[in-house]
Amino acid sequence: MSTWKNSFVQLGSFALILVVIGCGGGAPEPQPEPEPEPQMTEPTVDEEAERARMEEERRRREEEERRRMEAARERVMTVLAERVHFDFDKSEIRPDAEEVLQRKVTVLREYPGIELRIAGHCDERGSNEYNLALGQRRAEAVKRYLVSYGLSAGRFTTISYGEERPLDRGQNEDAWAMNRRGEFTLTDQGRLGGM
Repeated sequence: MSTWKNSFVQLGSFALILVVIGCGGGAPEPQPEPEPEPQMTEPTVDEEAERARMEEERRRREEEERRRMEAARERVMTVLAERVHFDFDKSEIRPDAEEVLQRKVTVLREYPGIELRIAGHCDERGSNEYNLALGQRRAEAVKRYLVSYGLSAGRFTTISYGEERPLDRGQNEDAWAMNRRGEFTLTDQGRLGGM
């Protein structure tokens, strides 16, 4: 019986070990690993080259746009600065003046924010009063012409300087012809919208 007892004791010891292991909680539950810190990776040569190419392309487009705007502004200012001329003692629009005014109509339609002051000028022949009135008729004739092409009359103001602001102080027909003119300036309210 002693072998039987020994076997029984061994079996009991083994059972006790199993119970202790089962009750002891066993192995601890695994804890989740913390998220790794995001690491900044150095850009690759290809990424840097692509960024540089994109930046260069952006700069090139901006420069092209700036040049385009500058050229457009220069064109507009050139057209707006063109003078029209009148025959002696007349305020009717001449055919050569119509060509100039048609270019202005095109620009003024393209840029509806532009407002102009139209100044009428005369040569020195005639009295101051007469020349002031003639200069006003000339400025008004130009304004009527522009308005006849659908431009708002409110975009234009007129003024006469008569003989007071000659371009050429000469005493001959060439000088007088230069002085019989209509001139255009942007008003303070006028603007080259988008320019």
